Amino acid sequence: MTGSEDVREAAHAEEPDIASLGALPADRTRAAFCLALLDGRAWTATELARLAGVAPSTATGHLNRLVTGGLLTEERRGRHRYVRLADSGAAEMIEALAARAPHRLVPVRSLTAARRHRAMGFARVCYDHLGGSLAVAITDAMTARALLSRESGPALTPSSRAWLRVLGIAQDPAPHVRTCLDWTERRPHLAGAVAAAVFRHALRETWLAPADGSRVVRLTDEGREAFRHHLGLGDGALTG
Repeated sequence: MTGSEDVREAAHAEEPDIASLGALPADRTRAAFCLALLDGRAWTATELARLAGVAPSTATGHLNRLVTGGLLTEERRGRHRYVRLADSGAAEMIEALAARAPHRLVPVRSLTAARRHRAMGFARVCYDHLGGSLAVAITDAMTARALLSRESGPALTPSSRAWLRVLGIAQDPAPHVRTCLDWTERRPHLAGAVAAAVFRHALRETWLAPADGSRVVRLTDEGREAFRHHLGLGDGALTG
């Protein structure tokens, strides 16, 4: 191979295009879509347009860019088009960006909106697991009780397997454990397959109940008693 051929081949070397990826959420409408889709559901363009207060045609243009860029995936059901986050990796990236982003003031025009904002910080769906101050408190309690080790990255301890069996949660032979940087608390909460299984269990047992049309989840009286009993959470951690 000649020197000129070496130069031509080197001119086409690949590297990550972080700027292209970073441009996807670098718009307030697209960012609002990504945050809303952290609830793990599939949304229509009309629903997202209503959420962001933009025209359906505007929403469609933004969604096309997010799908093409790989942050969202789409599916067709009859004449309707639905979009959702592409995978848990996309959700983790959005949550991490939200946690590291500077906070800005947004108008809160009603008591209902103020309560919803506070409830979002307490307990919400984070793609397939629980986020918010309650999730951080659960993670801290699991660590304090030696159910979770953070010495070399998050990992379940041997005693955690017995704890999960007591709860009635099925376990994989090598359960996936990681943490998310919680965007309201700016501290890590438990994520991965184990967190998703605990979250599903809490919903089945009605410890947590989803709020209609929102990422917010409500802690029930049964849930307060369960988290006190199984993790020793105090009233401060259990109050939104």
